[in-house]
Amino acid sequence: MNVIVVGSGIAGLTAALHAADAGHRTTLVTKDALGGGCTPLAQGGVAGVYGPDDSPALHASDTLAAGAGWSDPAAVDILVHDGSARIAELIARGVAFDRDANGMLLLGREAAHTHARIVHAGGDATGAAISRALVAKVWSSSIEVIEHALLVDLLAHDGSVRGIRILRGGACTEIHADAVILATGGAGRLFAHTTNPPGATGDGIAAALRAGAMVADLEFVQFHPTVLDAGEPFLISEAVRGEGAALIDDEGRRFVFEVHADGELAPRDVVARAVARQAASQGSPVRLDATMIGASRLAERFPTIDRVTRERGFDWSREPIPVTPAAHYLMGGVVTDLDGRTSVPGLFAAGEVARTGVHGANRLASNSLLEAAVFGARAADAVTSSLFRSRIMPVSAVLSGGIRDLNVVGFSRSALQHLMWDHVGLLRTRTGIAEALETIRAWRAAAPAPTTRTEHEDADLLLVAEAMASAALARTESVGAHHLELEPALIGA
Repeated sequence: MNVIVVGSGIAGLTAALHAADAGHRTTLVTKDALGGGCTPLAQGGVAGVYGPDDSPALHASDTLAAGAGWSDPAAVDILVHDGSARIAELIARGVAFDRDANGMLLLGREAAHTHARIVHAGGDATGAAISRALVAKVWSSSIEVIEHALLVDLLAHDGSVRGIRILRGGACTEIHADAVILATGGAGRLFAHTTNPPGATGDGIAAALRAGAMVADLEFVQFHPTVLDAGEPFLISEAVRGEGAALIDDEGRRFVFEVHADGELAPRDVVARAVARQAASQGSPVRLDATMIGASRLAERFPTIDRVTRERGFDWSREPIPVTPAAHYLMGGVVTDLDGRTSVPGLFAAGEVARTGVHGANRLASNSLLEAAVFGARAADAVTSSLFRSRIMPVSAVLSGGIRDLNVVGFSRSALQHLMWDHVGLLRTRTGIAEALETIRAWRAAAPAPTTRTEHEDADLLLVAEAMASAALARTESVGAHHLELEPALIGA
């Protein structure tokens, strides 16, 4: 079979290698250079290595708890039971996870995990280590690589996906195949503040929507609580809090304990909202105090963070550093079954672009790299079948609201990002979501047909923004990362 994989993070690289190993003629298409995207930026590790007091069942329990009752238990079961094989595969492909003096894998703990079960590479450079190893394997394989190619659309024939249309070097090209695996990542660039790289513009989700594929849970956007609030967004790994760092207000008070018994190690949505509210109430950023960890341990355990914070003028071994939340990870996406099949025959998805059901309403730390490896492999292994078992209704069914005659400020990507941050971000109101949705629909109605890469990305962002705002408006109760604040008019009523 001819298989196209779109995307070169851990999900795409894993899927392409598995497809090639299975004897398929495999083409890997990537938006920028091979090995770009979010994976090389990932500071956290890979959950799934169990010590003597831990087990897959306990990992599953933590995952389901973090998901706020919205995870698919069957998908979670696959994640925790397939994880060991995928981590072993990463090691076999050359990923040098950190080990102790006896050669045993070092296990760390992060927020909402009850046990230390997370492996890292290079301290806080896990994603970069994984990306380097898998990219090297791809270059040495039979896989054809097409770089700097933007996914424009999926090609359909007789109701099945049979290839893709790409924009490369200013020209559109069609590539035909028997199956397409989307591994294009998320849509963090919908928001004014994000840890995601510039290419995270929702291209795969948008293409899937245009092809009629089901999507779900787009309202569940995870905001990382601790991003350095100085210069370009730079993530301060949750593992720093796992090592004992504390979030403090202007008076040095550990305020997160006032909203959750686990304090800084509470689920991410809880911590992020606490950080946002505290910063708003005191009129200045909250701070992450890692001074108790010590300079030598910080430099050894978090070499990348240590270097960047010092480059930006902070000695975090001696002083707390300012942090703020930022959009980090999309729990929803293109709906798949347990083998990566979407609702459209011939189309598969894995990684952040997919909604496998693992993450529910709130992703457990260090499950994203694991999910991408597990389901990237399963998608590649399933490309010979078109069976689809999901019964989840597509969110695209709600993308049909009318457009009022609005006096809307002209569209720009920055305007969209600030609109989404203000009204479909960390703290939402139904009124704000509705206003954002009307503006987005007006922008889409007025948009010309895209021709350049930037115009295609803007069109994709607008389509995904409409789907996300529609999904957020349809969910009338707070759950996980979807949090509705009390409407101002109702406060004090």
